[in-house]
Amino acid sequence: MRHLLIALALAMPLAAVASDNDIDKVNGDIQIDAGQSAGELSTVNGDITLADGASARKADTVNGEITLGERATVGSVNTVNGGVELRSGAKVSGEIEAVNGHIELARGADVSGQVSNVNGRIELDAAHVGGGVETVDGDIDIGANSRVEGGILVDKPNGGWFHNNRTPHVVIGPHAVVQGTLEFRHEVVLQVSDSAQIGPVKGATPVKFSGNQP
Repeated sequence: MRHLLIALALAMPLAAVASDNDIDKVNGDIQIDAGQSAGELSTVNGDITLADGASARKADTVNGEITLGERATVGSVNTVNGGVELRSGAKVSGEIEAVNGHIELARGADVSGQVSNVNGRIELDAAHVGGGVETVDGDIDIGANSRVEGGILVDKPNGGWFHNNRTPHVVIGPHAVVQGTLEFRHEVVLQVSDSAQIGPVKGATPVKFSGNQP
């Protein structure tokens, strides 16, 4: 996993709005209104919100949440301390990367690249991820009718500050599809719906379940 560089905070310029619609802040939220477009969005201490149908090239924050409204689009999403939420039909053409924070993809949300964090729940609700799902200590819920290409990786802790010594819980829901290898480099609980389709599993023993939830 390519962890976010804490140096992002040091590299942030003073608050400014560039001529190409880039927005950079040190302290403060960034809001892009419904249907509006922007360039690269970055803040150190603040949330980033794209309202319904808004778009941006990139969204980066250090301490803050990132939210994409319905049908909003962005090139990539990165946060250190904060969650990421994609609402119905939102799209990320690159990756979503977090360190300490949940990642939630609502029905119809689409991420072309990888979805990854270190700590925090990753949850898909009939959503699509094209570049695989990766965590270290977070739970993963590939909800009903979701599709993941590129497999799942629960990586081995590196002994750094972010490891919390917990056992992740991984659920693959009804009619979900995970293409590629499901690799687990430390202990997990893996539960797979009897109607799901998954690739080869390394490092864990799947436990089948029927119904909507384990």
